[in-house]
Amino acid sequence: MTYIQIGIIYCLLAFVLDFYILKTKVLKLRMFWLSYVIVLFFQFVTNGILTKNLIVRYNDFALIGGDYSDKTPPMIGDGRLFYAPVEDVFFGFSMIVMTISIWIWLGRKNIQREPYSESPPKWWPKGHWYGTKK
Repeated sequence: MTYIQIGIIYCLLAFVLDFYILKTKVLKLRMFWLSYVIVLFFQFVTNGILTKNLIVRYNDFALIGGDYSDKTPPMIGDGRLFYAPVEDVFFGFSMIVMTISIWIWLGRKNIQREPYSESPPKWWPKGHWYGTKK
């Protein structure tokens, strides 16, 4: 099985998890897509740095494009976007969707309704707001 096939399967799993299992419907939210653009930008930056400098190397027989195991891949083209394989976009997308879907689902299950603990840490200045109810 190739990297692209696995990436597509993960995207389908993320969709099923979001719409049918957890029923969070994150993919319908405009805020998700606006946030995803920001995440995608930084994914391209980090993937580009790591792949261009040959810090991360891919098993090229499972990727779209040529063999770049010992040389710098092209920035765009030959199955690459900003030096990283196109398949990484699929994996990044599915990880973000699954994480946000599970986060929202857990919030709906009343796992932790407030984003803070009961009392502030000992180093927190006295009298300053720390999620306490007014």
